[in-house]
Amino acid sequence: MKVMLLLKFAGLPYTEKVGSLTRAPKGKLPFIEDDGEIIADSTFIRFHIEEKYGVNFDSGLSAEQRAAAWAAEKMCEEHLYFALMASRWASDANFARGPAKFFESIPLPLRPAVRAMARRRVKKSLQSQGIGRHSPAERDKLAIRDIEALSALIGGKTFLMGERPCGADATVSSFITQLLCPVFDSPMRAAAEQQGNLISYRDRILQCYFGG
Repeated sequence: MKVMLLLKFAGLPYTEKVGSLTRAPKGKLPFIEDDGEIIADSTFIRFHIEEKYGVNFDSGLSAEQRAAAWAAEKMCEEHLYFALMASRWASDANFARGPAKFFESIPLPLRPAVRAMARRRVKKSLQSQGIGRHSPAERDKLAIRDIEALSALIGGKTFLMGERPCGADATVSSFITQLLCPVFDSPMRAAAEQQGNLISYRDRILQCYFGG
């Protein structure tokens, strides 16, 4: 969603395809292919758009606003991301509702073993990153602090930094959309639902750029 929004903000046409991790240079999605050049990682995709197409996603922002936008973006990607991942992969109920379905194309005799191996790998990465060392309640407490910070930063503005979207809106709105996803139950979702401005912000982004 972040990359699609960056392309929409830039006014660049694109074709969405189901990605293959075997082609992804860093073993993660998303990546784009632009005139034969493959660029991986959503932030480096942003840099590519800015450099190749002369797009200034933060046009009109002060240096302080740019710094605040970057800090909010990285809070989402380097902190809130892992709490969200833990809430879906470490919770049995949420895992069954979402990530477990990623493996439905695998033949049934192999599916349980592959699914269990992938889940162990994700849990190990969360442990290495650090968030996996906390209890679920502690993880939620950290994530809710992020959610409250995002709500305070957006305030009554139309977008993160004002009346027009900036580069960080692509990231922040993607995370808020994920937090509010009705498929998954968690204290994080409940906390986000209590922030009316986050719901309105999510709805504006979806209406303006995805038509619903």
